[in-house]
Amino acid sequence: MVLFGIMDNKNRIELYKQVYKQIEALIKDETDIIAVMATIVCHLHNKMPYFNWTGFYRVISPDILKIGPYQGSLGCLTIPFDRGVCGMAAKIKQTQVVENVDKVPFHIACSATTKSEIVVPVLNDAGQVVAVLDVDSDKLCAFNEIDRIWLKKICGFLEKIYN
Repeated sequence: MVLFGIMDNKNRIELYKQVYKQIEALIKDETDIIAVMATIVCHLHNKMPYFNWTGFYRVISPDILKIGPYQGSLGCLTIPFDRGVCGMAAKIKQTQVVENVDKVPFHIACSATTKSEIVVPVLNDAGQVVAVLDVDSDKLCAFNEIDRIWLKKICGFLEKIYN
């Protein structure tokens, strides 16, 4: 069931289970990190009804994130670790769930329609952040613990390649 554009938890879990299996099949035996990122982003963006912007920011130098691949409207091209929700997730190596971006003083407004956001860091074996998965929604309070768990699990596909 969808309430105000947001899925209830039971249906959210079922959809994530399906999406996870589909991504796993799509990227089976793929070792190119950009191809895997692009496939994950495309599939999530098109299957999750409350995702408005879906993308990865890759660490390209110490404390700098660079966009790509992504789906949705234009995003910020470069984000330092000391700016925005993506930078915070990369800096402290923890998933950030923001119910209302207007209440976060360090949020970077790349899109005027974004209301909530989740950012999941991708780590290598050494515990270094190599990328973050950034998902925005045009709905308030769109993301919860289920999203955090499943998106981290999906980012695990990338962590296997990086390690």
